[in-house]
Amino acid sequence: MMHQPHFTESVRQRMNKALEVIKTDVATIRTGRAHPAIVEHVMITAYDGTAQMRLAEMATISTSDARTILLTPFDPTQVAAIEKGILVANVGLTPVVDGQVLRLTIPSLTEERREEYIKLAKAKIEGGRVMVRQIRHDVMAEVKKKSEAEELNEDEKKHLEKEIQTITDMIMGEIDGLWMRKEEELRQV
Repeated sequence: MMHQPHFTESVRQRMNKALEVIKTDVATIRTGRAHPAIVEHVMITAYDGTAQMRLAEMATISTSDARTILLTPFDPTQVAAIEKGILVANVGLTPVVDGQVLRLTIPSLTEERREEYIKLAKAKIEGGRVMVRQIRHDVMAEVKKKSEAEELNEDEKKHLEKEIQTITDMIMGEIDGLWMRKEEELRQV
């Protein structure tokens, strides 16, 4: 007999991991509003080319207003490396060095750009839904296999399938909420 709480917890963890991937992916889409996620994963070649580091590992990333991201390097000698890294990353932002701080001003989105980003966000969200459905499909096949091997009786099988569907519905609801929030952000002028 299969240990069901462990099995459903494993399903929940796999789906939550997929959800985190989607959240991270969608957060990188610019909305015309300043948000640290826009640049925190940018890779910077630091210390005269001897190190590759994520921007979040090299600087404090904050917002001073709705359109400005402030970068405060932990090591002030790396200001130029961070500036170059952001330009090379081609995230559509030009850093302005202000002493030991870099400012990134987020330009307003044109209507055309806004629609492109909405399509991109929709595609990323749909990719996430597919990931979750694939996990569900794989897990349901596992349950069926265990049932056929008589490791589960019919009641246990039905109970597990119902729990898996409940977890799937919950994660899909979170994905839908993520989509609604992102679309709303993108439509704000």
